[in-house]
Amino acid sequence: MNIVIDSGNTYSKVGWFQEEKLLRYTTRLTFSELIEAVRSEIPEYILFSSVSYTAADFENALGKSLKTFELTPETPLPITKNYDTPQTLGADRIAASAGANFLYPGEDLVVIDMGTCITYDLIDKNAVFQGGLISPGVKMRFNAMHSFTKRLPLVEPEPGPPLIGKSTRSAMQSGVMNGVLAEIQGIIEQYRHNSPDLRVLLCGGDAAFFESSLKPPIFAVPELVLIGLNRILTYNVSLQ
Repeated sequence: MNIVIDSGNTYSKVGWFQEEKLLRYTTRLTFSELIEAVRSEIPEYILFSSVSYTAADFENALGKSLKTFELTPETPLPITKNYDTPQTLGADRIAASAGANFLYPGEDLVVIDMGTCITYDLIDKNAVFQGGLISPGVKMRFNAMHSFTKRLPLVEPEPGPPLIGKSTRSAMQSGVMNGVLAEIQGIIEQYRHNSPDLRVLLCGGDAAFFESSLKPPIFAVPELVLIGLNRILTYNVSLQ
């Protein structure tokens, strides 16, 4: 059994894998909860990816020396990066791309990850990460309207608002939710000018708001980042 860890600024997500099969996962763990979750079932290998801690921090807190790999810009990958600033490339973006290529090898793919920001990343049929786009996420857009104006309220996202809002709140809902939907559809259409058979994968916390409104072939893969981290882990183990 292997474990992969995606640790953010506040919370961590952990996935338990048997070879390539995701057995289970846990989300929204604090660092101390993460340590206890791993300590309860020691794996053969670990891949640790974090924006806040190092693998050494993790092992020191765990009190054990394990076969731990750390995802850094220098970590060997099962895909190739064609990116001008690889040191700045987010681990989630490269992990999701590796996961997409593992699930659909030999295809042109775009991964849309809907988190704090929305990222659109292209992985071509030769397993080359070509880069993409980064735009503000759903909650960031609502927060911006509230923060940069004096009278607009802070609004929470709701699925499928009508195009024409009949109140300030519903107009804000329409502007953000329908605006993001139009953005996604427009960017996919532009990508498909170059690759008509492009497969689109959707992941991230806000994906559920939009997946039913997007035209196929679009596939929601909620745990794509964990799948990609495990693919990177097994690739590095094979190099030993």
